[in-house]
Amino acid sequence: MDVRVISGSAVPPAVAEVLAGGPAVAVVADEASVPASWDPAGSPLAPGIGVLIGTSGSTGEPKGVLLSTDALRASAEATHRRLGGAGNWVCPLPLHYVAGLMTAARAAVAGTRLSVVASDLSELPLAPGRNYLSVVAAQLHRGLEHPDVVASLTGFDAVLVGGSAIPADLLERGRAAGVRLVASYGMAETCGGCVYDGEPLDGVRIGIGEHDRIEITGDCVFSGYRLDPDATAAALHRTPDGRTLRTHDRGRWADGRLRVLGRLDEVVITGGVNVDLGRAQRAADAVFGPGRVVLLGVPDERWGTRIVALSELPLTVDECRARLSGRLEPAAIPRQLRRVAGLPRTSTGKIDRRSLRRLWAEGS
Repeated sequence: MDVRVISGSAVPPAVAEVLAGGPAVAVVADEASVPASWDPAGSPLAPGIGVLIGTSGSTGEPKGVLLSTDALRASAEATHRRLGGAGNWVCPLPLHYVAGLMTAARAAVAGTRLSVVASDLSELPLAPGRNYLSVVAAQLHRGLEHPDVVASLTGFDAVLVGGSAIPADLLERGRAAGVRLVASYGMAETCGGCVYDGEPLDGVRIGIGEHDRIEITGDCVFSGYRLDPDATAAALHRTPDGRTLRTHDRGRWADGRLRVLGRLDEVVITGGVNVDLGRAQRAADAVFGPGRVVLLGVPDERWGTRIVALSELPLTVDECRARLSGRLEPAAIPRQLRRVAGLPRTSTGKIDRRSLRRLWAEGS
């Protein structure tokens, strides 16, 4: 392979070297398990590529995302402009996912300090100057339950929250406690967050295509998937305005801000009624906490699709239905519920839906 494979503590200095003109790197969870699909026969990377990193893999096999040094730099600089200036970064996220990687890239571009800390937010160091933190919704939810963590969170000039749908009441709770929260929307293909609190960063343009598909154009957009021309052609369009990513997310403009509605594949038909599983999941997260009760659509001979739930909480299906009644239309309320010791998650805390479906099928 013509690119150095790195993981863990090697990521920050390697990313700084990449941004200074050094050789490209592949960022992985474990250097012994590079996906074979990323590198048959060691095909060279195109000029200008700085980082090869995986998608989250929460809905399928992870793809290798090619990010140019120009894209990494553009994203980092746009983030600091939006947040009010360059600052130090604290990272409680895995560095082999884009949200963690970009904390290293931002610090490297700005010449500021990066502190990699435990995921439980038990240690959140501040340095002289501005300080920023990046977390996922599940971390914020747990952190807000501990007064000492809340006190630490209020010391940051901005706390980015991303990685999955963010319940509105979670943002309200955090902001009411004095935490300067910024809801971030983005993905590996956009160098992480490219829309903050519904407003695109400088140099990013958001279009809404057919079926409310979110389309993202800008310097932060990726250069393609590693050795996957078909997936690249389906997702990436090159236009006179730049590179445009056709996401799998649905969205709309509301009061001048982008509202992310969910994924295109989350609308199912049950008994002839369209159910938006993204909206249903947001309701479940608001009632039970982020990712504690997860709704799925599974095949059903009678209904076409049956809405079911997997729960980490000690709930019965009747209790679940009663608490969701009034928030959701009857067709969206789960007909079955199964208790599990723990829901499968990726290392960033996102629900692993591929494993979730397998878990449900194995118990059927």
